[in-house]
Amino acid sequence: MSVRQRRTVVLASAAVALVALTACGSGNSSGGGGKKSGVTLKVLIGSSGDAETNALNAAGKAWGAKTGNKVVVTPAKDLTQELTQALAGGTPPDIFYVDASRFQTLTKANALADVGAKVKDSADIYPSLQKAFTEDGHYYCVPKDFSNLALEINTTLWAKAGLTDADIPTTWGQLETVAKKLTTGGVTGLVIGDSLDRLGAFMHQAGGAVISEDGSKVTANSPQNLAALQYVQKLGKEKVLQFPKQVSAGWGGEAFGKGKAAMTMEGNWIVGAMKADYPSVKYKVVELPAGPSGKATLSFTNCWGVAAKSANQSAAIDFVDFLTTTDQQVTFAKDFGVMPSRQAAKSQFVSLYPDQQAFVTGTDHAFGPVGFPGFAAVQKDFEAGINGLADGSSDPKKLLDSLQKNAEDALKNGG
Repeated sequence: MSVRQRRTVVLASAAVALVALTACGSGNSSGGGGKKSGVTLKVLIGSSGDAETNALNAAGKAWGAKTGNKVVVTPAKDLTQELTQALAGGTPPDIFYVDASRFQTLTKANALADVGAKVKDSADIYPSLQKAFTEDGHYYCVPKDFSNLALEINTTLWAKAGLTDADIPTTWGQLETVAKKLTTGGVTGLVIGDSLDRLGAFMHQAGGAVISEDGSKVTANSPQNLAALQYVQKLGKEKVLQFPKQVSAGWGGEAFGKGKAAMTMEGNWIVGAMKADYPSVKYKVVELPAGPSGKATLSFTNCWGVAAKSANQSAAIDFVDFLTTTDQQVTFAKDFGVMPSRQAAKSQFVSLYPDQQAFVTGTDHAFGPVGFPGFAAVQKDFEAGINGLADGSSDPKKLLDSLQKNAEDALKNGG
């Protein structure tokens, strides 16, 4: 799925199916087999819409004209399901989108060729993004683009509340203060998604995490994570923070666009949504406030995966190399709004979209999603209790204790 779309939890059944595919192969190919020209590459994507699909088709034609190859781009209706079926059938697409949350499932299924370091200037990719697609020392696939959470502020409501740029929150305390001032009538100061993909930012800002940095130990019920949820609960009880369902919205961006939220926390996919659905809303984007442990945000990214069973790996690597050049990444940014994964493209992106700089700046302190096999179902169970933080029906410690146990079981059985 493109990072322009709101990230969704991977179906647990699909993850299990992918892991089961491990029996189909004895290991991951290092990449580089097959002919480099005169082939037809099949590319499966999770498209955000026609703009993205058309941009990929145009890139395929441009590369094909240079190499004598052909590229067939297929936008999946359900990327997880379609990719799972293709892998199980033994005829996977040559190249496909891989979300960071599904990466470990695919590597354990021996589905990915080890090709990340084979593109030119691979070290130029943001280190945090490379890390998201590295397992056991192998950098499997090249990040195609990314987005970080930031704080979006409705500047009209901000000014109406008597706030200025000097009031832009840089700490949790300041965020609470401005959220109170912005909450009035039918407007809630802050509306955020009821998911770990939002609350996780607070956990990291408090110095916590669901799992240790090396991925070997679950740390969900730490004091730091408890402090994060207690902070969210405090704002919820004060009615200055609510979740989308509480304001009759599907996601934070909808609540923000409809004026039900003065602030929200989303990635740069919100830019396209605001332009398309709420063009009259004036807003600005700033970095997320720091917590007790400092600045932190969450990063969502996809990579260009090359199938371990592809007969056209040489050509596939060459196409991925083309897709991840600075010029092509900037073209994609113009065509459908994604942020380039190359550091060399940063200045061009910020020059094109200065109002989105906060999304890029967060990269220096960004953390990726938890994605070991089996965690999708654990995350879904945890998220079922998030809305209760706002009305007091959920206990933060019990939520985290349950997350700890379920995640430990998943890590033991599938990780």
